[in-house]
Amino acid sequence: MRVAIAGAGAVGRSIALELVENKHKVMLIERDLNQIEPEAVEDAEWVHADACELASLEETGIERCDVVIAATGDDKVNLVVSLLAKTEFAVRRVVARVNDPRNEWLFDSNWGIDVAVSTPRLLAALVEEAVAVGDLVRLMTFRQGEANLVEVTLPGDTPLAGKAVRSLKLPRDSALVAILRGGRVIAPQADDGLEPGDELLFVATADVEEQVRGALGY
Repeated sequence: MRVAIAGAGAVGRSIALELVENKHKVMLIERDLNQIEPEAVEDAEWVHADACELASLEETGIERCDVVIAATGDDKVNLVVSLLAKTEFAVRRVVARVNDPRNEWLFDSNWGIDVAVSTPRLLAALVEEAVAVGDLVRLMTFRQGEANLVEVTLPGDTPLAGKAVRSLKLPRDSALVAILRGGRVIAPQADDGLEPGDELLFVATADVEEQVRGALGY
């Protein structure tokens, strides 16, 4: 993919490094000249420009990008970048960083955002995931709340032990997408057995999460 990242601070650079390592083409857009350090991500294209200005984005050729990531430390900037990328340049996928959880409600399709990533919320979810067994933990939200990635760790006394994946009576608008077991990632098949300690990852709409919990015997 060709990916444009607005904001070359610590977060933007970290994302760029990961994407470059995965063989994607990355363009970092930064308006602060002091933050332009091509040696920090050598395989990325660095552009000194203001991503909030339409003319600047036109010069970068952002319309050729498959994904735009608004990763600055300013929520207002991230909203403007996202809106321009989606409405003016028809970028297929727009991801935006939420710095202040109080602004999270703004980061939706009205601002051209497909996926909003709130670091505080994600960290809280990961803490819950680390300590919660037998409870459903929401890890990430997709499509402005239309669907969530949720996780459940099966406890030692789970009634599902030894039963096949096919035995799960999941509601409509939900799917078991992965089983994490002993350092392995298992793509679940109907005949795969479930074991205590399995971490089950589901994608589900918010209104059926309780039904997913019920299907697991909770």
